[in-house]
Amino acid sequence: MDRMDDFLRLSASTARFTYGAPRAFAFGDEGRLLWFLRSTGPTDPFDGLWVLDTTTGAETRLADPRELSPEPAPLPVVERRLRERSRLVAAGIGSYALSADGLTAVFALYGRLYCAAYEGARAADAGTPAQPKELPTAGPVFDPRPSPDGSRIAYVTGDALHTVPGGRVSPEDGARWGVAEFAAAEELDRHRGHWWAPDGERLLAARVDESALQRRWFADPAHPELPAEDFAYPEAGGPNADVRLWVLGPGPDAAVRLDWDTETYPYVSDADWDSPTEILLTVHDRLQQNALLLSADPDTGRTRELSRTTHPQWVDPMLPGTPARLADGRMLTSADTPGGAARALALDGVLLTGDGLQVRKVAGAHGNRLLIEAGQRDPSEQQVLLLDPDTGDLTPLADGPGVHSVQAAAGALLLTSADADGIRRVLRSSDGREFVPVDLSQPLPYRVVPVLERVTEHAVPTALVLPRGHVPGTRLPVLMDSYGGPGMQDVSAEPRRWQHRQWWADQGFAVVTVDNRGTAYVSPRYTHAMYRGFSEVTLEDQVAALQALGARHADLDLTRVGVRGWSYGGYLSALAVLRRPDVFHAAAAGAAPTDFRQYDTAYTERYLGLPQEHPEVYERDSLLADAAGLRRPLLLVTGLADDNVHPSHTLRLSQALTDAGRPHQLLALPGVTHMTPGGVREKVMALELEFFRKELGLA
Repeated sequence: MDRMDDFLRLSASTARFTYGAPRAFAFGDEGRLLWFLRSTGPTDPFDGLWVLDTTTGAETRLADPRELSPEPAPLPVVERRLRERSRLVAAGIGSYALSADGLTAVFALYGRLYCAAYEGARAADAGTPAQPKELPTAGPVFDPRPSPDGSRIAYVTGDALHTVPGGRVSPEDGARWGVAEFAAAEELDRHRGHWWAPDGERLLAARVDESALQRRWFADPAHPELPAEDFAYPEAGGPNADVRLWVLGPGPDAAVRLDWDTETYPYVSDADWDSPTEILLTVHDRLQQNALLLSADPDTGRTRELSRTTHPQWVDPMLPGTPARLADGRMLTSADTPGGAARALALDGVLLTGDGLQVRKVAGAHGNRLLIEAGQRDPSEQQVLLLDPDTGDLTPLADGPGVHSVQAAAGALLLTSADADGIRRVLRSSDGREFVPVDLSQPLPYRVVPVLERVTEHAVPTALVLPRGHVPGTRLPVLMDSYGGPGMQDVSAEPRRWQHRQWWADQGFAVVTVDNRGTAYVSPRYTHAMYRGFSEVTLEDQVAALQALGARHADLDLTRVGVRGWSYGGYLSALAVLRRPDVFHAAAAGAAPTDFRQYDTAYTERYLGLPQEHPEVYERDSLLADAAGLRRPLLLVTGLADDNVHPSHTLRLSQALTDAGRPHQLLALPGVTHMTPGGVREKVMALELEFFRKELGLA
């Protein structure tokens, strides 16, 4: 029986209202062109490649994946896994890269390499632009990148780096070349592993040796005739991939290794050419308490330290857009203000911004000022500001209520504003004209204005969503719906994240979301409060915030509290009923990392330290020892193809509960990954609704 209602079916068919929305914007031709990916409508998952020409205002589709490949083919394994790392649910063209002049794009489609050129008015006059050109390759293509002049394309196939024209440029030494390892892609925000030099002759390439890592295996029990799949996984306390950077070419023997202490600083979070004679890279020690910004000579491989950042707990990765060298040679980096009140910017090591501004991104330059995305008011909002690098003066560019973001090139700006009324984009050309990129996505069903409050002595951000048409005085069971983990913010003015919470509220719940200490965008000090205390800090703040909201809102029935979540939110949900059954009365825990000794190195050790050195921390944050104390209803959900939170996490907890004789429910989803694509998440929500209705007396 189909348990999904109209909203869930709409959400599933539109990929949570994202199909048809333009994404992956990039400026070309000195800001004249705006490239992007978009499908043809709200239920079309196949993104094509488009360009908006500001001289005419016309949008032109340069590549339609269904025309190029009428029958979708399997993705190369490395691309499929990168899409998981970047949480990309769209099909078709996943990404593209532009030549330096911004007139040519290259992309991979089901492992085939294509090049698409924009011909301007000639394409418009012809009615239909020329089809992208398919180029011959040595095998299934991953992450193609054109040289600056577009004459050559670098790509990865079979874990080797190739160019076309040309051939293999990386040696056959058993390592993986030109790719980002699991830790970089999942935890350090580095998704690429090769970079062209400005001269178009040499390539900076990552060499990744995973031979010391253990293997993780997946087998689909629904298809026992298929072979199992495996991949290298860096488990907490165990070996990491050995990552080195090399400059390759021209010529078969021209290879230079960048020289830094890779034993002490194994993580590379950022790398790129700053000029033909300099490479900038950021490296971290294993516990990420020290980060070095290095300058490397591509001819000799020698490196020198430009700056060093240390923190007794951990150093966050550089803000997007940093490090960057300004036109006058000064180095822009990210830093924390003294005491950790704000994430800030620094020039040549001197703070440029202060405690009143939470910087989130440097989007580039606009004239002689910097474009930044930052929070000046409540952490649920984000503004776009112009920052004078000489005086530190700020000028608002988009600062109304909501979440604002920007991209820029050569005086052109793409501003995106998101609030309760939806998501709007405006392209402003360098000469002041405005264009609106077409958005074909499904309009959001609900206009949601959650009640936002900061509660407890820690000023914890919270949100409350009530049923539409709620009659004051009507008592409601509470559904806690939070993530709660580091690096993530739930309480935001971005409207898409409230659609499903409004649906839950309309089923008869007061939906509460809490960004406990440890979550992002309040302050570094707020985030660092989670250090070596996942379970204690998360649960303490969730309980205190719930009780504070209950005291403020009499309609919240704290005798009937359910909690649901996915990933770290799943951990929080299981933790809640296992350790505070006096507060939480039922839980649905999806993809929960139940024992962080089995989670990855870069994430887990950053926050908890090494398990060999702090076994008590890992034991305290593990849920397995709590199994015997379960006395509330618990629904466990896992995807059996989840390569982020391996299904063994959920299965081990289920086994511990079974061994202790504690009844619980287990929903194992064959072939389903961490992203739960294809409407699986909505089907699970329908089953969760039945669970909570029964267990909280709402049937």
